Amino acid sequence: MPVTLVEQTVHSLEILKEEEIAASIGDVFETVLEQLGPGNEAPGTGAMPMTLEAWPGGRWFRDLGNGAGHFWGHVQAIKPPTLLEISGPLFMSYPGVSNVQFRLREENGLTLLRFTHRAMAQLFSDVKHVEGWSHIEGGWDNLISRIRNARYK
Repeated sequence: MPVTLVEQTVHSLEILKEEEIAASIGDVFETVLEQLGPGNEAPGTGAMPMTLEAWPGGRWFRDLGNGAGHFWGHVQAIKPPTLLEISGPLFMSYPGVSNVQFRLREENGLTLLRFTHRAMAQLFSDVKHVEGWSHIEGGWDNLISRIRNARYK
């Protein structure tokens, strides 16, 4: 079979967010795990439960049943209640990798959540892929809003 060369571009992405949350660091960390797992939602479509195995090497994936699903990443580092780091393709179904970090620390009775998403991917000339990247920040904004607005003790 002949090799086909196609002009492609590797794109990179960096999203940084900080949020102050009026709750204990332990409660916020547990809410991060809940919102990435069974409480996960997709903006505009609603509930999208995921499984997050909260240990080093644990998987983060969407189980659709009957052996179907989508792998999003592995837990690269976890240090409850201060760090959760995930690496993997996330939502990408093309050559790409992401690193997502949730860093938490308590300050003056508040929990400071620092979120980072860095990604690199080979996006084809198909405009759908390039336009899709413009929606990523809105998805993370939705997640962080759910974490901020959770019912805390």
